[in-house]
Order: sequence, then structure tokens, then C-alpha cells
Amino acid sequence: MSSIVAIVGRPNVGKSTFFNRLIQRREAIVDAVSGVTRDRHYGKSDWNGKEFSLIDTGGYVVGSDDVFEAEIDKQVELAIEEADAIIFMVDVESGITGMDEDVARLLRKVDKPVFLAVNKVDNGKRAEDAVEFYGLGLGNYYTIASINGSGTGELLDALVDALPEVEEDEDEEALPRFAVVGRPNAGKSSFINALIGEDRYIVTDIAGTTRDAIDTKYNRFGFEFNLVDTAGIRRKSKVKEDLEFYSVMRSVRAIEHCDVCLLVLDATRGFDGQVQNIFWLAERNRKGIVILVNKWDLVEKETRTARDFEKYIQAQIAPFTDVPIIFISVLNKQRIFKAIETAVDVYKNRSKRIKTSELNDVFLPIIENYPPPAYKGKFVKIKYIMQLPTPQPQFAFFCNLPQYVKDPYKRFLENKLREHFDFNGVPVSVYMRKK
Repeated sequence: MSSIVAIVGRPNVGKSTFFNRLIQRREAIVDAVSGVTRDRHYGKSDWNGKEFSLIDTGGYVVGSDDVFEAEIDKQVELAIEEADAIIFMVDVESGITGMDEDVARLLRKVDKPVFLAVNKVDNGKRAEDAVEFYGLGLGNYYTIASINGSGTGELLDALVDALPEVEEDEDEEALPRFAVVGRPNAGKSSFINALIGEDRYIVTDIAGTTRDAIDTKYNRFGFEFNLVDTAGIRRKSKVKEDLEFYSVMRSVRAIEHCDVCLLVLDATRGFDGQVQNIFWLAERNRKGIVILVNKWDLVEKETRTARDFEKYIQAQIAPFTDVPIIFISVLNKQRIFKAIETAVDVYKNRSKRIKTSELNDVFLPIIENYPPPAYKGKFVKIKYIMQLPTPQPQFAFFCNLPQYVKDPYKRFLENKLREHFDFNGVPVSVYMRKK
């Protein structure tokens, strides 16, 4: 389990640059136009051996500063509610602005660790200018330059010291955790009620009546596991950006701490951008995934409708298409137990261990018949295969020139693994290692 750290602040203070530096990849698009951070606003980072998840809130507001002003309070409030610590970023070049004061006013009331980061401080003169930020009433500040990383070490030292120690509950850990995720109003709470056979959650037609991720121990048909209802969002606001922000923010923690995600989508709305975001979040965390298409009873049926819909979803999630898709109707209790049985199968696939001897017996002949393509006249020879001791399926292929094995061939190997050993619903990682 990792803590969640949110980066807040007005546009253009350098949140995305800082975020990219921490997750060590250019995950967000960085540009001088305010509000261009689009899709990549979530990543993992670690410092001094402590892992945490990082959320760049800036990515969720697109448009002019006045649109932003309306949204920033909501975002900061949500970050305050969901995150374990908050980095509030300001810009030494522009000094304290009205919007900064606005955010500071919200943050002063918080009993969580707040770190004031004064960005773009890359010389002594600017370090002197930073003194004015004491005026925000948040105590000490950290001067950083996210473009070259200066000062970030001190900030991160203080940050990880302040993060809560995450305690694992031994008994709970033993039980598989299934998280029910999806966009608001797709039927997540109703699905759980139908499973449990009691109104454990209040279900209404207003999007977002479920507040927090709630765990329910579930024991039926000989399955025992924890069901986590993330049921995203409780705001009635229809602003796409902020809905997206809330549901992603709500889903992050649940997805990180589960084994299998049951992704519920509304058949009448399709596999839209927000559902895809949640799907890729689960995939990036290497979790088992089952896609549940709810409200299938409301869809006009023609010949092969289900098959067409399945193909349409697979086109959106390629190349990871080996994912079970189940058409359900929570209202009519259609196939909801099939959904759980499938999730149990996916859980078993995710924890499957394959003997090294069996892997080599299956793969060496395949590799002999279809070797990796030669690269610059050099031939790659794969000698040995083993599964790595990780919670999810990862395989190491030992060879003489690992750097010459390209993605298409790795995908070929992954497909063969799926063909022979059934990893339906589970992301599989293939690594080339030097023999």
C-alpha cells in the first residue's frame, strides 16, 4: 500500500514538470500554454525507500483562468479529503496572487501535512524574493526549481517523513480484494447490493451518493473475499473535467490495494474516455480486470449486438484484449454471479505459478521455430525461461542480446504464454535478461 500525495496550485506554476521529475518519465505533456496537462496525471514515485502515489491535480482543468478559479476550490477540497499529504506549488516569478491566497485559505484549515513549494527559484536573488510567501500563513516553505530538480531533495525528505506508516492487516491481507470501479451511475452500488442480497448501500439515481471506498466481506458459493465499493463521486456537477478528476482520484486507492478490478460500465454510454482511464489505471498497476457491461437490458438488440459490442471494447483496449467481458443487468439480477465467478478465475490466473521446467519445455521449441528477428546481422539466442517471484505474472527470458529484442516479439511471447497457460484478465510482463 502506498500513500497518496496531491500536487495543487494554480495553472502554470510548474506542477507537471515537477510531477514528471518525480515519476521519472515524461508522463504529462508539458507546455507553456496553461491547462494543457491532459491525461497523465497519476504516477508512482519513491524516495528513501518509501513508495507513494502522486496525483497532479492540474491535469483536470482545461480552459481559461476564470474557469480554473471556479474549479480550483473543488479540486483542493477533494485533494484535502483524499490525499495523505499535499504539495502546494507557487511561482516566485509572479509572487503571491489572489488565487494562491484562495488555496492557502483552504489549506490553513487542514490537519494533514501541507508543503509549500516555491518553484522557479534558480538563483540567489529569487531565493530572497521567496520570503514573501511567508505571507500565505502556511509556515516554512521549500524553494525548488522543478525544471532542474534543485531543492527537490529537501522537500521530498520532509514529505516522506510526514507520510503515515501504512499498516497491513494480516488477516485481511489473506483474503482476495475485489474492487468495483467505474464512472458514476454505472450501477456499482446496485451491483454490490444485488450480490449481497441486502441494501448494504443506499442506492439512488443521483450520481455520486457513495462517499468512500467501503469493504464488505463476502462469502457465498464457497468464495470468500473482500468487496470494495469505490463508487466514485458525489457531486452533481456535470463538468466533464472535474467528474473525471473525482472518479480517478477515488479509484486510485481502491485499484492500488486490490487484486482484481470489476470495471462496471453503462451499456447505454459505451466505453468512453473516463472508463478507459480507469481501465488503464488498473492495467498500469498490473491488476486483474473483469469488464462488466451493465444495463444491457436497456440496449436495443439486433443480431450479434453483444459480439459487436465486445469487439468495440477490444478495439479500445488493444493490445491487452485478453480480458473477460460480461453483459449483466443488475436490475434483473442477470449474470451477476457469473461476474463474481469470473473475478475468482481471474484472481487464480493472477496468482498462478508455472514450473520452470514446464515453461522451458513449452517455449524452447516455439522459440526454435520462431526465433526473434536478427538485428544488424546479430542473432538473438534465448536459452532459458523462468517466472519471477512477483504477485502478478512476470517472466524473464534469458538471452545473449536482450537489447535487440523488440516489442512485437515480446508481444508474440506474451500471446504464446496466454495461449498455453490461461492468463485471461491479467496483465503479463515479459522481460529480456542477459544470460
